[in-house]
Amino acid sequence: MVARVSTVAFQGIEGVPVEVQVMVSPGKLLMPIVGLPDKAVAESRERVQAALHASGLSLPPKKVTVNLAPADLPKEGSHFDLAIALGLMAALGAIPADALSGYVVIGELNLDGTLAPVAGALPAAISANALGKGLICPADSGAEAAWAGSDIDILAPRSLIALANHFRGTQVLSRPQPAVRALPANLPDLIDIKGQESAKRALEVAAAGGHNLLMVGPPGSGKSMLAARLPSILPPLSAAELLEVSMIHSIAGQLSGGKLSDRRPFRTPHHSATMAALVGGGLRAKPGEASLAHHGILFLDEFPEFAPQVLDALRQPLETGECVIARANHRVSYPASIQLVAAMNPCRCGMAGEPGHTCARGPKCVSDYQGRISGPLMDRIDIRIDVPAVSAADLIKPRPAEASADVARRVAAARERQQERFRAEGAPHVSTNARCSTALIEKIAEPDAGGLQLLRDAAEKLKFSARGYHRVLKVARTLADLDGCDTVSRIHLAEAISYRMAGERLSAAA
Repeated sequence: MVARVSTVAFQGIEGVPVEVQVMVSPGKLLMPIVGLPDKAVAESRERVQAALHASGLSLPPKKVTVNLAPADLPKEGSHFDLAIALGLMAALGAIPADALSGYVVIGELNLDGTLAPVAGALPAAISANALGKGLICPADSGAEAAWAGSDIDILAPRSLIALANHFRGTQVLSRPQPAVRALPANLPDLIDIKGQESAKRALEVAAAGGHNLLMVGPPGSGKSMLAARLPSILPPLSAAELLEVSMIHSIAGQLSGGKLSDRRPFRTPHHSATMAALVGGGLRAKPGEASLAHHGILFLDEFPEFAPQVLDALRQPLETGECVIARANHRVSYPASIQLVAAMNPCRCGMAGEPGHTCARGPKCVSDYQGRISGPLMDRIDIRIDVPAVSAADLIKPRPAEASADVARRVAAARERQQERFRAEGAPHVSTNARCSTALIEKIAEPDAGGLQLLRDAAEKLKFSARGYHRVLKVARTLADLDGCDTVSRIHLAEAISYRMAGERLSAAA
């Protein structure tokens, strides 16, 4: 008799159906696992045997063969433990074989028969629902899996014994409830920033349209403080966005206690990060910082200190909204619709252009330092602003500053206008102007006569690329949305071009 149990293997954030086939046959006491298992799967035989022994089930002195089908699909991770154990229990008659036919099973076994949480419970639950089945997962992963829908049958036992008792009818497992992560009570607020009014304006524009932003200024001018307050003015994740973000974090094993939050991700990798850490990769092709920042912010402080090839690896995700990790034996794609926010000093000594400061290396210090950022990457940054040092007057007698809540209301109103416009244009999947296609932005951001002449003159004088031209239109459309205007006028284009002019100067240095 062959016992069959359904489980999943993960490719990106998708769960691929896998069938665990267990057969007990006469022969020497062996338990081979076949079907391209990795080291973690191959070691599950020891965990399964110890867990069954601790649960009071002795194995017969026979050969047990475990096949993970399809056999040509690589199997990675420890979440196959529970499916193998249940298949073996069904083959031995310890639980009814037909009881498992309606479930997808994931879970790692401890040696004492208890279940340890595993990464990927949410994608596994969604895959199980697509197959018309329920999910069996560890108790600590149940709160995460419950977010997949209220109509999915989810069993979340703490041990093998509890699950066996449930199938025998001597114990009933209740359905786990979705868990919500409590939001921090004291998020950084824009009211803490003294001065820097033009930088706050650029931050608001970037938040309203989802535009990439680069801040250049001397040390201590407040660049990192401004970036840290960007999440406080962004709208919360929508239901669809929340599901996508949570699936990525689930695969990466970064959902603490299975609790979800509608707060947009804010990732701040150190400048020593490798390419695999930033865009994903490694032995099991895990998602990188760019994918973990999906529908949120990727903040790169000390921008030129990142390795140039690492920064250039972001060019494709910024353009397509996904990270594609291609290897000789497999190809994985992770979503990476990110808003890039970067901060840097103007030169290595950090004080170029400041009154009263003369750099010992002269202009070469600036050109060499800024030249570490490639022109193609700079071309993908919509807004580039200078953040000068804060004056003593701003520090001693600061003007009253706006709170993040006030700015967030304007940002939310602008984003709502964008979404209504995209729905009317038949593109409901687009949420911000920054993610709009070139054909659509030419239609919805068509400037008036004065604005068109200004844009033409600026494009010829500043030698805008085709991408730069369309990104100016996108920023201008966002500025018009913040003003509540249906038409992009000359004043909106003038401000958008001013944000692009600084970027063109930096591109020339690169």
